[in-house]
Amino acid sequence: MIKPHGSETLNPLFVYNEKKHQQLMQEAKQLPSLLLNSAAAANAVMLGGGYFNPLTGYMNIADAMSIAENMHTTSGLFWPVPIFNLTNDISSIAGAKRIALRDPNVEGHPVLAIQEVEAIEQISDEQLNLMAEKIFGTLEMGHVGVATFTSLGKYVISGPIQVLNFSYFQQDFPDTFRTAVEIRNEIQERGWQKVVAFQTRNPMHRAHEELCKIAKDAVKADGVLIHMLLGRLKAGDIPAPVRDASIRKMVELYFPPNTVMITGYGFDMLYAGPREAVLHAIFRQNAGCTHFIIGRDHAGVGDYYGAFDAQTIFDKEVPPGALQIEIFGADHTAYSKKLNKVVMMRDVPDHTKDDFVLLSGTKVREMLSAGKNLPPEFSRPEVAKILMGYYQSQVQQQ
Repeated sequence: MIKPHGSETLNPLFVYNEKKHQQLMQEAKQLPSLLLNSAAAANAVMLGGGYFNPLTGYMNIADAMSIAENMHTTSGLFWPVPIFNLTNDISSIAGAKRIALRDPNVEGHPVLAIQEVEAIEQISDEQLNLMAEKIFGTLEMGHVGVATFTSLGKYVISGPIQVLNFSYFQQDFPDTFRTAVEIRNEIQERGWQKVVAFQTRNPMHRAHEELCKIAKDAVKADGVLIHMLLGRLKAGDIPAPVRDASIRKMVELYFPPNTVMITGYGFDMLYAGPREAVLHAIFRQNAGCTHFIIGRDHAGVGDYYGAFDAQTIFDKEVPPGALQIEIFGADHTAYSKKLNKVVMMRDVPDHTKDDFVLLSGTKVREMLSAGKNLPPEFSRPEVAKILMGYYQSQVQQQ
């Protein structure tokens, strides 16, 4: 099986030993506590699940600056984005060596993890802006990722953590949320040798369905990991339960048995384009996948990135041998009326614009909100029905 990133074995930071877990929960009651922001909480969930292997906790400024500049920590580990615990208020933890980290996304703010405090550093505006520009490629506040990143806090709390729960993800998505450990185990149980991963924060239409099938055939994979983001998105994105239901219906009806794993992970979308694509590849390798599909404008937002920047970064900026997972670069996928099937556009060099069935996201939302059926070339009817129900419920609430 493919090795995790940066180590021989996967080292999740969740405390699985029941006795140790209980001891730490008791200790947490006596510790100074910090209410995390959503980004830091999502980082803890990913660290706990083994997705961010081999990291042992939150980074300090030196490592974060080194990563921003050259995608390596000060010790030489290849990594594309800082993994921070940022806050604006350190009054509750001043002088503490161990602190309880509380979950901002669950009522009552239960303890999410315990952190050993190695340092509390104040980050300057100059440092924060340099990081943002390197990671996101812009400093424009109109970029949702930049706006979020630069507002998380001025104090960097670094040090190793022990994770004690997975926030709301296990409770809200018991059939979908999986750690990297659990995915690796299931891949082994299924006897899969080659696995191609597909990232999604949206429902899957015909083009996405066929892209998974095209990639699986191209790399001769045993199965596909459909891995959906369950954490915070931007305004207007479809909620995870709706995406989950539509994807499950598509797989049930249109994929052969035992060829797809439907899973999700608890993370907040960064919208960091190419840098985030590299992060996505790392945690799919940690989950045991051998290949990862990257399409047009992967992890992008607006027009801040070129259509294929998230693919070319692997050739231009990822050092040879830094990752074991292989990238399947995909072109825009659409239904060709001439060929009567879904294809990648680059595979039909003599096509005309009118040959393809293409709908913008805005047009899709307008049609579904109005109760209009999507073209069968664009969406499976069973999937469209689920999405239409959601959009019409939103219209009725307005």
